[in-house]
Amino acid sequence: MAQQTVAKNQDKVVNGVNVTQLFNTIDAVKADSAIAKFKFRVTNQWINGGHNRTTITDFYGAKQEHRHTEPFELDEDEPQVLLGEDLGPNPVEYLLTGLAGCLTSSLIYHSAAKGIAIRGVQSRLEGDLDLRGFLGLSKDVKMGYENIRVYFKIDADVSDEQKEELIRMAQKYSPVFNTVSNPTAVTVELDKQ
Repeated sequence: MAQQTVAKNQDKVVNGVNVTQLFNTIDAVKADSAIAKFKFRVTNQWINGGHNRTTITDFYGAKQEHRHTEPFELDEDEPQVLLGEDLGPNPVEYLLTGLAGCLTSSLIYHSAAKGIAIRGVQSRLEGDLDLRGFLGLSKDVKMGYENIRVYFKIDADVSDEQKEELIRMAQKYSPVFNTVSNPTAVTVELDKQ
């Protein structure tokens, strides 16, 4: 990917990010912190066995409701070795996908804000999970990932030390990274509506 720094109506764009609009957004949030409050929503429907479908249609942010141009539908299933039909990634693979996407976006946006042109970013994620927790076979085994490893390759004209700083910055500002690496309150209850 070639360096994407162009002028469009006096706007500065780096890495596909309109930095002018980014800084305008930052200024707007500084002036009115309510603009920063977002609520993301999904609905999920069980289909059969391990197969279920998530639909994403709208969200709240910047003090108003927003609808996606088209609803997103994401199928989740389990591979055959876990008694599914392999009709989509399983939920723990989606968690890795969300983490990869959020870390990458954080890295790109913050690099753009610093004026650092990125030609390419690749990441590889691995997570270790022991099914004895999920199956209720051991109280000593964590039910979720025991650990997750993320490896980045960054193609940019900066030193390895600067690339490592970009990765630290991505971790610092990634909402998904901070959600999975820090305790987050989650409530689960019967919907009586």
